[in-house]
Amino acid sequence: MENPLHPFELHNFIQFSLFGLDLSINKAVVMMWIVVGLVAWLLVSAGRQRRLVPNKLQSLGELLVEFIRGIILDTMGQEGMRFFPLIATLFLFILFCNLLGLIPGTYTVTSQIVVTAVFAVTVYGLSLVMGLLLHGVKFIPGILVPPGTPWWLIPLMVPIEFVSQVARPVSLAVRLFANMTAGHTILGVLFGLAISGGLLIGWLPFAFTIAMNGLEVGIAFIQAYIFTVLTCVYLGDAFHLHGSEGHAP
Repeated sequence: MENPLHPFELHNFIQFSLFGLDLSINKAVVMMWIVVGLVAWLLVSAGRQRRLVPNKLQSLGELLVEFIRGIILDTMGQEGMRFFPLIATLFLFILFCNLLGLIPGTYTVTSQIVVTAVFAVTVYGLSLVMGLLLHGVKFIPGILVPPGTPWWLIPLMVPIEFVSQVARPVSLAVRLFANMTAGHTILGVLFGLAISGGLLIGWLPFAFTIAMNGLEVGIAFIQAYIFTVLTCVYLGDAFHLHGSEGHAP
């Protein structure tokens, strides 16, 4: 049976480097181009002709916009709408990467830890920058010492909160990467068992692959949603330290 991790290997189609930076083209790069093209086509086509009675494409576009808008308002409040382009781009890019990766012969970009890590570090770094711009240097002690903490607990709370802050980008990156990788690995194993089992017993793992594919579609949506919600929560902390105003849980 073929190694189930084989589909995650990347081999360059075109070898290219610029000033020592590897800019080679592989199937992950091609998939990201496809995802960007599909998302751009969907949004441009949905908003090209705004009708009083929307067609199916416009309805889908409005549904996505309202869904993302609701996430932002629930976690960050009205001031968080300034991040709508960033949040919408993250959600749609991750969602399309997850869904297209389920098509046989394609590649799941979000199964690469380097991709999810770049997203996570960017989001968390932006939250720190916004917090410093809005609150100044008091933002740092504000996220390390929850409001109302007794003075004698501060030496204990500071290292705990520091570890919690460091874990944010790590957990954000690993959660998406691990779920996508694990799901596709299981599918690879089941397909291998279905092929090697023959007609006699191969139908059983094949039936499981059908159920797993349905489950993976749900996980694709859930993981894109979780990543988006946590992004909003982390950015919301830049506005409301430790959720002091009730918008960021």
